[in-house]
Amino acid sequence: MSYHLEIGESIEKGIKRIAHEQLDSAIDELTDDKLDPHDVVHQVRKRCKKLRGLLRLVRLSLADGVYDGENACYRDAARQLSYARDAQSLIETHDSLVSRYDDQLQSDVFASIRKKLVRHRVRVTEDEVGLQHRLDEFYEKMCEAKTRVDNWKIEGKGFDSVAPGLEKTYNRGRKAMGSAYEKLSVEKFHEWRKRSKYHRYHSRLLQMIWMPLMQDRRNEAKALTDYLGEDHDLAILRKTVVDDPEEYGNKRDIQAFVAFIDRRRSQVQTQAQPLGQRLFCEPAQALSNRLRGYWDAWQYEQSLDSY
Repeated sequence: MSYHLEIGESIEKGIKRIAHEQLDSAIDELTDDKLDPHDVVHQVRKRCKKLRGLLRLVRLSLADGVYDGENACYRDAARQLSYARDAQSLIETHDSLVSRYDDQLQSDVFASIRKKLVRHRVRVTEDEVGLQHRLDEFYEKMCEAKTRVDNWKIEGKGFDSVAPGLEKTYNRGRKAMGSAYEKLSVEKFHEWRKRSKYHRYHSRLLQMIWMPLMQDRRNEAKALTDYLGEDHDLAILRKTVVDDPEEYGNKRDIQAFVAFIDRRRSQVQTQAQPLGQRLFCEPAQALSNRLRGYWDAWQYEQSLDSY
């Protein structure tokens, strides 16, 4: 399975192939009895993100209404499962934070916080009937979505089919970065993370046009979104304990915990900035023109095989 366009296939054929592969994988994961339900949730939500990234690459070349309908389908399906993933993510974020500063902490200083987070996850886990019902609904939606893929019609040929979507997504990432560092708000950094992740997917989808360079770009985009993802997870953990401090421990421990969260968030925001500056340094049209040149060279190179 390859989440990238391949030589010898039209854009429409490649986009449909990738969509089918992602949907088939999601359906397989949903019906695999060997997988833990919470692992399934994590996997299939990633499938939805990849499908939304795929749609964004050709969003302006799809027939009217197709993008809006399909994007909403995958967005809403994943959102129905978010609560199950969020409960586990809070614990993972807590553990990562404590591990990072373990030389500055007593081993059990935040034990009460973790205990309550685990208790919340257990409540979610115990609701197996409710979770399974949502997974069953998700399965039906993915099966229905699969039947629609072959009806997608993509206008234009070659790079012309992907250029508008590439430019729109990249330009939104550039603007979101500027807004994030201007406002320094949770919402603005989360928005930048989403836009950067879609550009990462686009770099992967187009990686064959110049493999070494595009893989490097994809890897740097992943590093960026990892930083921004950690920032968002820390912000959610902070809000969880601050909104209900009596539930999570004594006042002194909560204040200390929040201080460590704020310190780490400041670090990852600082580390993310030079990555973002490099990835989003050029105007969208300039990036598009450059990648078009790579595309044309890739096509010409492949034509030489016929000689």
